[in-house]
Amino acid sequence: MRTILETPPVPLLVPHGVFDAFGWCPSRTLEWRAPDAWSREARLTADNPPRMVFVMKTDVPFLPRELARLHAVGLGLDREWALAPYGIDDATDELYARRLRPDDALWLAADSLAGLFWGLHDWAHFHNHGPFTRRAWTEHQCDATALAWLWGNRRAIGLDRPAWDSLSAAAERIGAERFREEGLGVPPLPLDVATVEQWLVRSAPRG
Repeated sequence: MRTILETPPVPLLVPHGVFDAFGWCPSRTLEWRAPDAWSREARLTADNPPRMVFVMKTDVPFLPRELARLHAVGLGLDREWALAPYGIDDATDELYARRLRPDDALWLAADSLAGLFWGLHDWAHFHNHGPFTRRAWTEHQCDATALAWLWGNRRAIGLDRPAWDSLSAAAERIGAERFREEGLGVPPLPLDVATVEQWLVRSAPRG
């Protein structure tokens, strides 16, 4: 299964200074591939799910890489390279430093709804560079962006409202723990459908 997801820019939702190059590359689309029998279970934890990986469209030798077939199953991959799962920060830095558009370099393989959420979360990282000194706020922007993109693509994904609500609630719990770890009392922004639709309207092109 191959799906082109619309990933329009989402407005800055966190304090200025969290990112040093927010929206350096306006996001457009993400190619997502999954086996036909992918998991639609809306169970989200803070751990990166297995079998979620960014496959390289072309050789990108300056990024850490591993054979994609070691991580993505059921997609007929053979000698294709993928971004090593530990290399998300490297990709965020190097794509920005070299001004290489993420959608020119990578596509996402994920066989679960959780994998798709975290893949979209990382896709937000790739388009918004920051020093990562304020982790809770940085991750909150990427969580919220991933949820907005999931909602905007719900028909293409086959995502219903209860599943999205479950993902949103889990993301809020994960985010709240990050804020607690940093000793921050500022609550994260509400991650509800009404708020997300406002962001998508704001990011829609003006005709």
